[in-house]
Amino acid sequence: MGGRAAIYTTLVRLPGSSNVQAGIAWIDTRLLRATLYSGSLSPGGLFWKNTAPISPSASKTLVAAFSGGFLMKDSKGGYFSEGHVVAPLRVGAASLVIYRDGFATVGQWGRDVAMTSNVVAVRQNLTLLVDNGRPVAGLNPADTSTWGVALNGVVNTPRSALGVTANGALVYVEGPMNIVDLAEILVRTGAVRAMTLDMNPFWPVFATFSPSSINGLASAANGRDLLSTMYQQPGRFYESAYNRDFITMSAK
Repeated sequence: MGGRAAIYTTLVRLPGSSNVQAGIAWIDTRLLRATLYSGSLSPGGLFWKNTAPISPSASKTLVAAFSGGFLMKDSKGGYFSEGHVVAPLRVGAASLVIYRDGFATVGQWGRDVAMTSNVVAVRQNLTLLVDNGRPVAGLNPADTSTWGVALNGVVNTPRSALGVTANGALVYVEGPMNIVDLAEILVRTGAVRAMTLDMNPFWPVFATFSPSSINGLASAANGRDLLSTMYQQPGRFYESAYNRDFITMSAK
C-alpha cells in the first residue's frame, strides 16, 4: 500500500515435529479495512449484500480473505452484520468486531468491545483463547471438544485463530495442531487477545491476492493459500455456492 507492506506471512515448525508447519499472517489494520461476508448457511439467510462471490468492484482493492467461525449452533455466540442480528450477541463471548471505518479488533464482548453506532459487524465464537497476552487457564493439549469438536477425535486437526496485538495489528494463525500449541503460537506473535475461528480439514483458509498489475483485480487465479496443506483454495471466495461466512481485508 503506497510502497508499504500491509501483510507479512511466515511459516513456523510446530513443537515436536520436524516437518509439520503452521502459517502466520500479520495484518496492518492501518492500511487495510475489514468486511464481514455472510453466508446462507453460516450465519443463515439470503438477504446479504456482502456474500460470495466477491464482486469485481470489491476485487479492485482485495488483499486477503479468511474463513470465519463455527456454524452458529456451535459458536456459543451471536452474529450481527448489515443491520441484521442473526443471533443475540453474548456477553463474555470472544468477538471479532468491525467498525464503520473498516478497523477490526478482537475482544471479550461487554468488556473490551461493545455495541456502538460505529460497529457494523460482530462475529462471535466461543470465548477468548488468549487474554492479557497469555493463553487462558485450563487448556488441555488432548482436548477434542471444548474448543470445537475435532473430526474423528484427531487432536492435531487443522485449527485457525485470529488475534490482536497491543498496537492494533491482527494476527492470523492456522495449522494442524492442538489447542495449547495454537494459543502459544498466538502469544509468540504478540497477540494480547485472540479467538478461535473455524477448524478441521475442510474449513480453515487464508488467502492473499496479488494481481499482475497495479490496476488488476484480485481473482481465484492470483490467490495463494497461506499454507499449501489448506484444503480450501482461494477460488472458494469467488464461488456463488460458498455458503459460509468469511472476512476480507482490502486496501483503504
